[in-house]
Amino acid sequence: MRTATIWLTGLSGAGKSTIANALAQELRLRGKSVEVLDGDVVRTNLSRGLGFSKEDRDTNILRIGFVCHLLTRNGAFAIGAAISPYREIREQVRRQIGDFVEVYVHCPLEVLLRRDVKGLYAKALRGEIPNFTGVSDPYEAPERPEVVVHTDQETLEESVGKVLAKLEELGYLERGSSASGTRTVAGSHGGALVQRELGADAARALLERASELQSVTLSPRQLSDARLIANGAFSPLQGFLQQEDYRAVVEQMRLADGRLWPLPVTLAVSDNAASALPPQGEVALRDTDGHVVGLMELAEKYGYEKEREAQLVYRTTDKAHPGVANLYSQGDVLLGGSIAMLPSNGSTDGAVGRYPSSPAQVREEIARRGWRTMVGFQTRNPVHRAHEYIQKCAMEMVDGLLLHPLVGETKSDDIPAEVRMRCYEALLGAYYPAQRALLAVFPAFMRYAGPREAVFHALVRKNYGCTHFIVGRDHAGVGRYYGPYDAHALLSSIPPADLGVTPVFYENAFYCRRCGAMATEKTCPHPEESRFSLSGTQVREILARGGILPAELTRPEVSKVLSVAGAK
Repeated sequence: MRTATIWLTGLSGAGKSTIANALAQELRLRGKSVEVLDGDVVRTNLSRGLGFSKEDRDTNILRIGFVCHLLTRNGAFAIGAAISPYREIREQVRRQIGDFVEVYVHCPLEVLLRRDVKGLYAKALRGEIPNFTGVSDPYEAPERPEVVVHTDQETLEESVGKVLAKLEELGYLERGSSASGTRTVAGSHGGALVQRELGADAARALLERASELQSVTLSPRQLSDARLIANGAFSPLQGFLQQEDYRAVVEQMRLADGRLWPLPVTLAVSDNAASALPPQGEVALRDTDGHVVGLMELAEKYGYEKEREAQLVYRTTDKAHPGVANLYSQGDVLLGGSIAMLPSNGSTDGAVGRYPSSPAQVREEIARRGWRTMVGFQTRNPVHRAHEYIQKCAMEMVDGLLLHPLVGETKSDDIPAEVRMRCYEALLGAYYPAQRALLAVFPAFMRYAGPREAVFHALVRKNYGCTHFIVGRDHAGVGRYYGPYDAHALLSSIPPADLGVTPVFYENAFYCRRCGAMATEKTCPHPEESRFSLSGTQVREILARGGILPAELTRPEVSKVLSVAGAK
């Protein structure tokens, strides 16, 4: 089949690069050869030295168009993602290439101002940046583009789906599942799944020279983060945050380039450990047993305000909050830079080791099952009847469920991961259709950051292939620090295109004796006394004596596992 140049045009920050990278990933999944020419990247390479006059802008666009033309006529899809503000020059490129699909990436200026992490629009409005497109320099919107996407209203999947559908309609792609706007596998956050694991040769070379490098010892939590960066679960992160990204994340829940990212992922060390390291350069990463596990390209060392991070991220400076307590106990210096990790076996150790734990493993299984849509469920507890109810409600709207328990460090009174995995096995084996539910593990630790962690969990599940994500009552909360539906409010406030995964909100579910079924406030008219509930203390007492929990609360197969474990 013929190939084409897909030309994304729109204002700065509208989402061109994000769509371009996600679209490229989808085309590669379909076996197509594709290259992305991002405007910012081109300016630092092919168009270095050009300014922002109309003549220089036109020259830049003509250069991008020329490369796109070469790629297209040689059988590759070319994706150009540049502001390209002037209509006449875009039409000139269209005439040159012929097979040309123009996509207008539309986003209102007021939304762009909210996304403006670097403050460029604000500076332009104050007159500090001349010739800024959309403010002090014109942008001529396309008159007859093949596709218009509205990134303030649509998810990334919906926008990409529109482009794919048009490519199918025009005969550039075989007709497939994406015509409806859904994807075969959800795009990762930032457009491409990060892979930072060393190949066999590079790993061997690192081990041979590790003794020559200064090193940093990673705590179990830091090692968990490093592994999740390396396998792509934390895409688009390439390493531990540098200062500019750190400040943007803490202050605005975004990386410095504007991409949504709600929680700081940092490598904290003591003053003494930091002073022993070079200002920049390669540093070996070791686990607590002294084994080399990876390499860091140290870019900078910087201080930070723990109380400010606590207040903005956790909404409290109270040391009784477990996330705040962990923050206060860590080192006073942050190390920023990209990392590369020695290969792991892709799964965790012990009783949970046989379950997929990396995004690549989960995505492979999704593809094998042929799912186009998947809803993710985050948990650090056994699944009780209320969880089961909301999971199955969500399953009605998608192809499959990813039951994705967090199996890293949690609070000391949480049920051990090995016990929880046996509970999940028992439940899925007896009450879920085998081909519509997938059990995998998320080897991360809980941060207990409430609403921000809910956004984090949604983005991570997007990287694992989820198109939807369940958000219930008090998601990732602890104690009195958050309202029961604060996570709903925060997720609802984020533009769908920035989030790229559809949150599915549920209120508190319960068993109603009068209804004789599970219900929520939205579906049950009966008073509080009709609802069955047990306190945590009552549950622990029943399990400690080897008792079976009531069927209204927990399935008997799950209760049996908990009872045996609790009585030991």
